[in-house]
Amino acid sequence: MKTRITELLGIEHPIIQGGMAWVAEYHLASAVSEAGGLGLIGGANAPGEVVRDYIRKTKERTSKPFGVNVMLMSPHADDVAKVVVEEGVKVVTTGAGNPGKYMDMWKSAGIKVIPVVASVALAKMMERAGADAVVAEGTESGGHIGEATTMTLVPQVVDAVNIPVIAAGGIADGRGIAAAFMLGAEAVQIGTRFVVAKESIVHENYKQRIIKAKDIDSTVTGRSHGHPVRCLRNQMTREYNKLESEGKSFEELEYLTLGTLRKAVQEGDVTHGTVMAGQIAGMINKEQTCKEMIDEMMAQAEALLKGAR
Repeated sequence: MKTRITELLGIEHPIIQGGMAWVAEYHLASAVSEAGGLGLIGGANAPGEVVRDYIRKTKERTSKPFGVNVMLMSPHADDVAKVVVEEGVKVVTTGAGNPGKYMDMWKSAGIKVIPVVASVALAKMMERAGADAVVAEGTESGGHIGEATTMTLVPQVVDAVNIPVIAAGGIADGRGIAAAFMLGAEAVQIGTRFVVAKESIVHENYKQRIIKAKDIDSTVTGRSHGHPVRCLRNQMTREYNKLESEGKSFEELEYLTLGTLRKAVQEGDVTHGTVMAGQIAGMINKEQTCKEMIDEMMAQAEALLKGAR
């Protein structure tokens, strides 16, 4: 399946792996790239030198294109922005803010810049700033979310900009990919399904929590403070939602979640940790290699899209 995104990024399949904090490191990124998608290293709050190490380890494992997700709210964002240039990274996706101040540096280094957006207004702003494409991410996705659903956001962003649009949120199989293409997207970004990949370093407890999840197991914390995060229900989310309903301040609630994503991903504490996952978790029921996932999704998507022509 050739699209403007596969041509732009030099990848075989129009599938991009989400740059998930603590999850998207070099094992996963290199495996997705090797399988023909675009693997991403999640910069998250990591210092520049940690990201540099991940980039070099990814290069040792694959010669195919991969990228780095730069979390703009990170205290290390300035360093990471320079590291991707110094290490010759070809693609950057950005989240949690406006990458405008790095755009000239990145573009002059030949980096393809793809911001994640949750609204038409932000998509248009990013196009004007020189973005090569945008990821339109619906509220179904795991982690930090916007309000609009993927089904409503993607076609509106496609109509509003001339650059290619990548759909994200609630996509975990070929049906989701085919649907995204019908909405006008030219690639998809997938996060939750790749969390349970065999190459993913995520703790087995976390993987099993996703594999065993039901359709109703997803919840959102932090809506009242304007920082909504989607994860799977557990003791931590129940406590958070209780305190939030009692009107506790954002600072008090943030203290409750400090370090809890790392606790879930690395230590396997799925009771008090933050188990970030999208609404699609209820559809994911097995661990596979990244190649098996991508081959299966693409075969299904191609068959559906062929039938729709």
